[in-house]
Amino acid sequence: MEPLHPGSAIQLEDVTKVFDGVVAVDRLTVLFESGRTHVLLGSSGCGKSTILRLILGLLPPDGGTVRVGGQAVDASGRPGLSGRMGYVVQEGGLYPHLTAYRNVSLAAEARRWGGERIRARIGELARLVGFGDGILRSYPAELSGGQRQRVSLMRALMLDPPILLLDEPLGSLDPLVRADLQQQLKEIFTPMGKTVVLVTHDIREAAFFGSTITLMTGGRIVQRGSFADLVRRPASEFVTAFLSAQAPTPEMRELLH
Repeated sequence: MEPLHPGSAIQLEDVTKVFDGVVAVDRLTVLFESGRTHVLLGSSGCGKSTILRLILGLLPPDGGTVRVGGQAVDASGRPGLSGRMGYVVQEGGLYPHLTAYRNVSLAAEARRWGGERIRARIGELARLVGFGDGILRSYPAELSGGQRQRVSLMRALMLDPPILLLDEPLGSLDPLVRADLQQQLKEIFTPMGKTVVLVTHDIREAAFFGSTITLMTGGRIVQRGSFADLVRRPASEFVTAFLSAQAPTPEMRELLH
């Protein structure tokens, strides 16, 4: 067992989660080291999103322990973790009746930040994601998919949490918008030194973001390492099959060259 890291490290130890008799996470032990970008990779239903919800405390484990920065994520420890984790979901998960500005500012308002402090922080975040002032006056229905995801990212970063959890944040976007946002997110993550856990089923996205990739199936880890490790030293036939399933065919590769 790896030692527990301080700060913003996340550790799951022998964690199990079951839904209606179906095991979603199966006695999982894993450490997400502080200050690195980690990718949870796998097909739908392999347990990736459930792990994020366990880390957030949105779901209790049926067995085992979840810790963030050494603090247990349970009824007693959860209040102390409030504000330490930002969460971005697919489609943004924005409140449709609030403007983009209010969606971003809610968490700070709940902590009784002053108006000037909120405006200054939102201004910083708007510059970070490349927004002009007009965008933030719009409602979610008036924004494109890529704009909604940028607003969701601003909301997750509002309190400057040391941990970011992203659940298929780009999955519904068209390829060009997705590629643009991938590059922008990487430019944001790299200098911030935050602990990032990103869920995806896309191997190209995993290779682009992840310093460490955790490939899962059936609620268990199949292999963990760099993308090069998975390609060159696959731990099982499943690893090779999963990577090959998303690889372009020889005919496509020929046309692209």
